[in-house]
Amino acid sequence: MTEFTIASFNVKNLIGANQEYYRFQSYTPEEYAWKQDWLADQLLTMDADIIGFQEIFEENALQSVIEEASVRAEALNEASVPDRSKRYHRKAIFKKLKVDPYRDAALAFAPNAADTGHPGERRPGLAILSRFGFAEEPEIIQDLQAPLEIPFSALRGMDEDDAGFFRLKRISRPILKARVPVGETVVTVFNCHLKSKLGEFDGAGPQDLTKYDPMGRAMGSLRSGLRRMAEAWVLRREILKELDLGRPVMVLGDFNDGQHTVSSEIISGETPFKNYAWMLRHDAKHSGDRYSDDENIQITEDITSRQLHSAERLFVRKSLRDMVYTTAFGGVFESIDQIYLSRHFHPDYENRLGEMTYFSVLNDHLTDGSHPEAPYNKLASDHGQIMAHINLL
Repeated sequence: MTEFTIASFNVKNLIGANQEYYRFQSYTPEEYAWKQDWLADQLLTMDADIIGFQEIFEENALQSVIEEASVRAEALNEASVPDRSKRYHRKAIFKKLKVDPYRDAALAFAPNAADTGHPGERRPGLAILSRFGFAEEPEIIQDLQAPLEIPFSALRGMDEDDAGFFRLKRISRPILKARVPVGETVVTVFNCHLKSKLGEFDGAGPQDLTKYDPMGRAMGSLRSGLRRMAEAWVLRREILKELDLGRPVMVLGDFNDGQHTVSSEIISGETPFKNYAWMLRHDAKHSGDRYSDDENIQITEDITSRQLHSAERLFVRKSLRDMVYTTAFGGVFESIDQIYLSRHFHPDYENRLGEMTYFSVLNDHLTDGSHPEAPYNKLASDHGQIMAHINLL
């Protein structure tokens, strides 16, 4: 049996000191040192085998954090893990205390295609860190080979040509696809960071809030929502390519939406009905013309074989509690960071390759600034870190 952990970590704007990433936003050397220290400690606490990072502006800055985490891991092991000369070195507790450094881990970085490097106008990428290396060269998906055109169906009584369409040529941040060898299994891992809920407003700059335009802001939210759902479909298309090849899949990242939203359901795929045999056929000739029992089995298999499952939801089912959140803003606590698993890791699937045994959330640092005893700290991440513990059978 092979045990491993896979995690998602939105680090919040990781870039070196004295570099303006967004307009008038940069870190002093002291602020950057604090952030690097905090991130290294989080990596040490997580001790995850595979990590998907979001909001990485510079690969070097991430490498420095990983190096510092490795230094601390080695120092911790030196202090707390006995060597073979100690007769008690075989005690199981020391396996739990040991933290593996990332000296031999492989790092894949996906820069943002829209990042020109111009101060104040930077755009973040993402990365995957793997202690198991990669089975093949990771793939970056951002600029679409052919534009995605989403035609709208005409409403009844309207001309089909007047329905309109939505076109997407580039997703806002890259999707990083990596095939990771774990034991005798190769798992396809997708790391993503979908478009945020921040509205896309008219004009090049932000809206003048002294001239509040509620209709314009509503349109901005509509644009960002359309973009996020279109990006979810692009990700879903790549997921299906892997599933149709029979490959186990894990999808993680900052979805910028909860698990019950349309964009997340696009990524995971639909949930099958309990029984299709009572439904009218799509080409029904009379009221009793329904799908057969054999067709019900076929339809259910076609859907479930391509369905992904929320690791958080599996954990809540397993533990009988619902206490997970990864963001806090405006008094609202919700989970927008997700890990999804193909049915190869679902406990109810008889041909499963493994299953999740636990789900960890590191969110004690989160605050929305509404409590005076816990003021918002811009240097730590504004996201909780999530980690799934997997046993391969």
